[in-house]
Amino acid sequence: MSDSQISGFGLGLRTEHYADFIAAKPAVDWLEIISENYMVPGGKPLHHLDRIRADFSVVMHGVSMSLGGTDALNTDYLRELKALAARVQPAWLSDHLCWTGVNGQNLHDLLPLPMTGAALRHVASRLQQVQDTLGRRLAIENLSSYVRFAADEMNEFQFVAELLRRTDSLLLLDVNNVYVSSVNHGFDARAYIDAMPPERVVQIHLAGHSVQDGFLIDTHDAPVCPEVWDLYRYTLQRIGFRPTMIERDDRIPALDELLAELDIARHIAADVAAEVAAETTAALA
Repeated sequence: MSDSQISGFGLGLRTEHYADFIAAKPAVDWLEIISENYMVPGGKPLHHLDRIRADFSVVMHGVSMSLGGTDALNTDYLRELKALAARVQPAWLSDHLCWTGVNGQNLHDLLPLPMTGAALRHVASRLQQVQDTLGRRLAIENLSSYVRFAADEMNEFQFVAELLRRTDSLLLLDVNNVYVSSVNHGFDARAYIDAMPPERVVQIHLAGHSVQDGFLIDTHDAPVCPEVWDLYRYTLQRIGFRPTMIERDDRIPALDELLAELDIARHIAADVAAEVAAETTAALA
């Protein structure tokens, strides 16, 4: 399946909604799966995935590649990931710009990197190795963060843009993460969006977050907030439409509630498309 075969609006596939997707085939254009949930030799997860995959296009999203880690890349993990991709035939694979473990231990968290030249070279080398192993470009997702490093030599958006350039990789642009980090660190979220190369953005994430001890935390347990919807609108105005999905990983509601929220994204995209069409018509008049 090529990238062009994914379009429109999607949701993350969660076990709570397996029955809905198998029986009702709701109005969702595509689904994102968490790769690690299906990197197994058999059983119910793959059984349900195979049935759902027959009716829905799929992308794969990983959470434990540890692109920024210092342990050697896990070749067993990459082999299993490649095998799952061969089975599922996703439009693309993605993972996070982070590290997730050390000394062979998976910490089950998405941990930030220092924004330094040395870290950039390190991640670029590992990302290129991953792409060579998988035989395809990887989409990397920008992280939400809560700390900055004294050693930082550049802004995150400079780091991300240069990593994409060096590795010819793709970008999964998480608009909620941009907003969360912008509030936590006091930078302009729109400047971050402006710095992203539009031709590399293949997917957009939207999600909710929570407030804890004065920080915004990317918890994926609430509806998308108005400020993130506004930033999504700005993103589409800047880069054009990209396949867009809503993530929900906790306090997961009935599917109808997520579908209603996804309709908000549809309406925003339609409004932006109408604005662009009106501007084009006016310019040609």
